[in-house]
Amino acid sequence: MKYKKVVPGVFLSRPNRFIARVNIDGREEIAHVKNTGRGRELLLPGAEVFLAEADNPNRKTKYDLVTVRKNDGVLFNIDSQAPNAVVKEWLEKQRIPRIIPEHRYDASRIDFYLEDFPAKNETKGMLLEAKGCTLEIDGIGYFPDAPTERGVKHLHELIRAKAEGYEAAVAFVMQAESMRTVLPNEETHPAFGVALREAAAAGVHVLCLPCHVTPDSLEITENNSLEALLN
Repeated sequence: MKYKKVVPGVFLSRPNRFIARVNIDGREEIAHVKNTGRGRELLLPGAEVFLAEADNPNRKTKYDLVTVRKNDGVLFNIDSQAPNAVVKEWLEKQRIPRIIPEHRYDASRIDFYLEDFPAKNETKGMLLEAKGCTLEIDGIGYFPDAPTERGVKHLHELIRAKAEGYEAAVAFVMQAESMRTVLPNEETHPAFGVALREAAAAGVHVLCLPCHVTPDSLEITENNSLEALLN
């Protein structure tokens, strides 16, 4: 996934979770933060950031803050919409009969339904939920960085789908190259850790997808196919 036009800037402050004050070429601008998580270890005054120019000239904010360079030099993509986009690109490169985004399952929308996959199994197809991870400590990614009742609900839905004959998976998109794996952030949201362990025990696949990050792009670098990761 590549952004059309990205400009560098300096992070100044975050008045609320939706906007940031940034300096671009010596002028102060208000940018939309495409991530409602806390990001306290990333969005520090003086941090180098990269901003995508919005296509809509009528928007209140001209820029979206999409990438941050952490104080150790590592680039983090913090765009919460990016994980679904890069997972879709990754899936489309594989021989999957049909990929249906935003699939309605009972009271939830699951990010992807893969029809007739895996074809060798007598299942109803696969439900796959994508989660972006931007919190990293010593090479380990932790999800979530803020409580997510929605995330817990999705895991419970995947457990039920597995019991009903679907294949099911949750894929953590590691939005920084320094991450080696992802663990549940039980300090922030204990219930998510409980739900993730229950999902794994029920046969829901837990995938960690490494990424290549540049100021203006994000892509999954995992060379294996989804089918290989499931085996």
